[in-house]
Amino acid sequence: MKIKFIGAAREVTGSKHLITLDNGKKILLDCGMFQGKGMETDSSNRNLGFDPKEVDHIILTHAHIDHSGLIPYVYKLGFRGSVICTNATRDLCAIMLADSGHIQELDVKWFNEKQVKHGLEPVEPIYTVEDAKMCMELFIGVAYDRKFYIDDNVKVRFTNNGHLLGAGTASIEITENGQTKTIAYTGDIGRPVSLLLKTPEAFRQCDYLITESTYGNRLHEHFAHAEDKLLQAVIDTCVTKQGKLIIPSFAIGRTQDIVFTLNNFYNAGKLPKIQIYVDSPLAVNATTIFRLHNECFNNEVLKVVETDDDPFGFNSLHYITSTNDSKKLNSFKKPCIIISASGMMEAGRIKHHLANNISNPKNTILVVGYCAPRTLGARLVSGEKIVSIFGNKYNVNADIVRIEAFSGHGDYSEMLSFLNCQNKSAIKKVFLVHGDYQTQLFYKGQMEAAGFSNIEIPEATSEVTL
Repeated sequence: MKIKFIGAAREVTGSKHLITLDNGKKILLDCGMFQGKGMETDSSNRNLGFDPKEVDHIILTHAHIDHSGLIPYVYKLGFRGSVICTNATRDLCAIMLADSGHIQELDVKWFNEKQVKHGLEPVEPIYTVEDAKMCMELFIGVAYDRKFYIDDNVKVRFTNNGHLLGAGTASIEITENGQTKTIAYTGDIGRPVSLLLKTPEAFRQCDYLITESTYGNRLHEHFAHAEDKLLQAVIDTCVTKQGKLIIPSFAIGRTQDIVFTLNNFYNAGKLPKIQIYVDSPLAVNATTIFRLHNECFNNEVLKVVETDDDPFGFNSLHYITSTNDSKKLNSFKKPCIIISASGMMEAGRIKHHLANNISNPKNTILVVGYCAPRTLGARLVSGEKIVSIFGNKYNVNADIVRIEAFSGHGDYSEMLSFLNCQNKSAIKKVFLVHGDYQTQLFYKGQMEAAGFSNIEIPEATSEVTL
């Protein structure tokens, strides 16, 4: 068999790894979208590097768009195989892919207005909301720790890895010519201690390991420190400066972490008397799905649920779905917290909130997740003082505060601890994906020091025979 590394090879987004068996069957591990600067990633997403009609199955580790976001596109181009994932991943994809389709339509509409002005041909969206809805007919939900038989020679099992609701390491057993080889694809690895999710679980011994390296050169601070910093940011901004705390946050995962923490502050009487707005239709829908999957929660959350029937809701918290209600926040003058997607600040309602608040020194922009290089979020974190939003220049006068401990990605120490479930000497090859190249080089050194060997950092479109 062969593996072709198509996306997230020496970069962080666009996860796609194509397995081709000796009999010609093709299995795609994840089908992620390249994310970065709007239309600049358009050509990378349209040029797949494979024929979707030839793909028999997609094994999907989790619902984040950089892992799932091109499934509607391959469906549009003729893919009619199965998408195999956990039940929670399937439920999240039902709303996330439709939301992504909506974003594609809006981005192209804005882009085409500029095209027409310059006498250029308009373009079609990569896919539409309808494409996203139609592709859901291909999804098959599988419970954690259940072996799913794709056919007599290919079996897959998902093991909880703590990164996101429903996220799992995919262990794939492939039998060819009387020999069985196991490929473990971790997808993104979560934290050993999560605000909401169960601790990542050991996965079965593999022969070949494909694993992420997003935070391969960093160490996170403890969650308790992150909670203290969040409360301090609320007090500094909303009480001391009497401003707005703007939290760009991924609608799935990070938003629920933040809301759950604020809910605990509220229950403990620590939260100032201010209004809190979650301004993201996707986050609202996702929170409903979170409420349906208690099987993914850790014991601390289940304990809270015993006395608080809604850990994602309290009196001063408001979920906003309508555009008009979102716009009303622009004229809201009192101190408040606004949580809005997207976390990298490249799309969604957060861009409007940044445009309206980033130049006011009373306000704070609180960055709580990973921002890929070149995104607006990364530029703010790096200290840029003038940024472009919707084509207009804005002075960055608001405070920029970062809390990395809310990240859903494990740091290099946490990832290595997670991988310690493996007998390192039994692994024939390790492939590092989903990471900046310099970060991967550092992490490779850490893995080698921990006893791993035969570590490769594949380039985009490179192919390896196993």
